[in-house]
Parts: sequence; C-alpha cells; structure tokens
Amino acid sequence: MLTITQALVDRIVAHARQDHPDEACGVVAGPAGSDRPERFIPMLNAARSATFYEFDSGDLLKLYRDMDDRDEEPVIIYHSHTATEAYPSRTDISYANEPGAHYVLVSTADADDAGPFQFRSFRIVEGEVTEEEVAVVESY
Repeated sequence: MLTITQALVDRIVAHARQDHPDEACGVVAGPAGSDRPERFIPMLNAARSATFYEFDSGDLLKLYRDMDDRDEEPVIIYHSHTATEAYPSRTDISYANEPGAHYVLVSTADADDAGPFQFRSFRIVEGEVTEEEVAVVESY
C-alpha cells in the first residue's frame, strides 16, 4: 500500500495538469528504507511527448547523486498518461527499474473529455505489475 499526503497528491496532479498535453514525470524521494514519500521532485519530460516520457539522463544522474547525499531513495516514480487510463504501458513496464518504488500514474485524459481522472499506484517487479491501494493522509 502507498501512504501519501494530500499535499503530495495535489502537487503530482498539478504537475500532470500543467504539462498536459505532454506527459509529466517526476520522483518523490524519502528517507532510505522508510517507504515514506516526502520530497517532491518534478522532472522535465525530455521526450516532450503526449505518449511517452523520458527522464533527461543528466538530470537523472544529478537526482540520484543528490538523493545519495541526502540518504534518500525514490519512493515514488510518477508520470501521467494524457489520453489513456492510468495503467502502466508495455514501455512503462520495460523501463521500471526500481523494484522498491511505487509507480504512480495519473491520467489527465479528463482534460480532453476522454475519460475520468485517475490517480493509481503500482508495484512493478521483473515485468510483473501489481496495483496497490493508495491511502491519502493529511500528515505522517
């Protein structure tokens, strides 16, 4: 189960809506070993695409060095789908390389009247996708 504050949900959703019609992407880091998302880190979608996201390799290297310096890890890796449901695509699954992370997908398809808004979380380990419950809390 992913436990996340309402403030972080709001920031992820705002980023997804701001970048629409392109996919938004980012990370929420937390203390290593805690499984507690705390630090919101919006990233640039280097692909600038409505159907694909890609972290800039230089930005990603800086992010991992920064997290290492802070004794953090990526608790959430998030991105948006702009015209489809919030479910990992084959490409999303193939790029999922953090088995301990929660993969959050937000669908902004509702912005184009293409479907209802969705905020969902998944675990992706060795190509296997498992949806998990999301508990939204006011604070930890």
